[in-house]
Amino acid sequence: MSLKIAFLSSDAPVALSARDALSARYGNVDPAEAEVIVALGGDGFMLRTLHATQDLAAPVYGMNRGTIGFLMNEYHETDLLARLEQAKEEVIHPLSMRAMDRKGVMHRALAINEVSLLRAGPQAARLQISIDGKVRLPELVCDGALVSTPAGSTAYNYSAHGPILPIGAQVLALTAIAAFRPRRWQGALLPLSAAVRFDVLEAEKRPVMADADSISFEDIDWVEIRLDPTVSHSILFDPGHGLEERLISEQFT
Repeated sequence: MSLKIAFLSSDAPVALSARDALSARYGNVDPAEAEVIVALGGDGFMLRTLHATQDLAAPVYGMNRGTIGFLMNEYHETDLLARLEQAKEEVIHPLSMRAMDRKGVMHRALAINEVSLLRAGPQAARLQISIDGKVRLPELVCDGALVSTPAGSTAYNYSAHGPILPIGAQVLALTAIAAFRPRRWQGALLPLSAAVRFDVLEAEKRPVMADADSISFEDIDWVEIRLDPTVSHSILFDPGHGLEERLISEQFT
């Protein structure tokens, strides 16, 4: 088996060392020419790689040279070609975010894991939440709120006590972050087709930032979020270790 592989790595010394070793063993081509892209790092680097290569046809296979590695496979140097041949492909779609700041500037970004709104000052944020144009929650006083995909549901969403979503679930998670009022409101499950809008109340007094997979925008007035089915990310996993298995296993650890 012969494959054109592009090896990409984070700046961590262990990831750089792995890239050099793998490149020497298997060769290394430009991502635009690759049949497979191998990302070496942690989940953060995997997300950056997926965003950076979304217009390329090659799927991405991650190997963990970072910390958590939920989206990554185990690192082994010697049997890579056999693993790539046996790997299973999963296709996921990102969230699309439009965020208007208080100066009237529109910001756009895609998020594979989640879009979050976070208070940017000492006072709690006040958010109004609308779903498909209908106000569902006139006021949420909180540290923030987020919308998560199934693929991202074990990340920030889970830390904020949101639900873990099976990869095949046709829903998004809307999760409150440290809700003060309504105090017991934890969030909602929404259909994949839902359009979610957050309006920031008292934005000058209670500033809010918006974040899409660590791409942040400050002093936000409102945010709209929906799944973008026109953008696809192809991820390769070792057999028996795909996203569905990982999402189930995470609930029993």
